[in-house]
Amino acid sequence: MNRTFGPTIRANPPDDCSMGEERSTIKVVEKAGQWGFFFLLAYVGAAIYFISRSGGAFWDVILGLLQAAVWPVYLTFHVLEALGV
Repeated sequence: MNRTFGPTIRANPPDDCSMGEERSTIKVVEKAGQWGFFFLLAYVGAAIYFISRSGGAFWDVILGLLQAAVWPVYLTFHVLEALGV
């Protein structure tokens, strides 16, 4: 059972194309599913954590939101550093 989710995109040839090509259909299959929701929850949790540790000023909150977006990069870096890679 193969299910396809998402919109069907129709590729139209340019108007100046005189080769008599037929229009083709492209199916977009979205397989992320629940991972998007998981990453959203991880971002919201990290944002709450970093904002709660900030001083409460406007730029501190902005910095907390940015830190929440990039914390997996720091985690990966430190794990690889600890492994000696």
